[in-house]
Amino acid sequence: MLLGFLQYQRDSVLKIVEGLPEEAWQMPIVPSGWTVAGMLRHLGGVEHHWLQHVTTGVIEEEIEEEAGDEEEGTYDPEAAFTCDWSSADLIANYRDECRRSDEVLAVTPLSAAPRGLDFHPDPEYTKQIVNVRWIVLHVIEETAAHSGHLEIARELLDGKTRLGGR
Repeated sequence: MLLGFLQYQRDSVLKIVEGLPEEAWQMPIVPSGWTVAGMLRHLGGVEHHWLQHVTTGVIEEEIEEEAGDEEEGTYDPEAAFTCDWSSADLIANYRDECRRSDEVLAVTPLSAAPRGLDFHPDPEYTKQIVNVRWIVLHVIEETAAHSGHLEIARELLDGKTRLGGR
């Protein structure tokens, strides 16, 4: 059931951005400056970080090279999410990250302890993480929150509403 909720949120994100004109992906429409492109890239990074690295404790060189250009330097939680990739590349990347995450979850019990808590930069935050179930819930929470942001962006960009989830 938990994995079903995760997939539902992922699908909602993709429904919201489907058909958005290419030029709108790079347009900041809120004062903080994030873009639809940046938000989808961030969501791919969420999958990558939490469900692949923190869950397994493994950083694969091939994956790390692909993800390495997401955020140059030190992560800044105050910086706006932006990305200059095309919509097709962003959607493909997000789907690929979700597929890789699903591969990890297919062989990892939700009750298992995460093996890569050291990969997260905030040890105070990771103290509360007791198992992979917690991580999946966090990814659902993050995906759902940003799905809502994307719905608002979509309405402001082209007037379309009710594209996402429930």
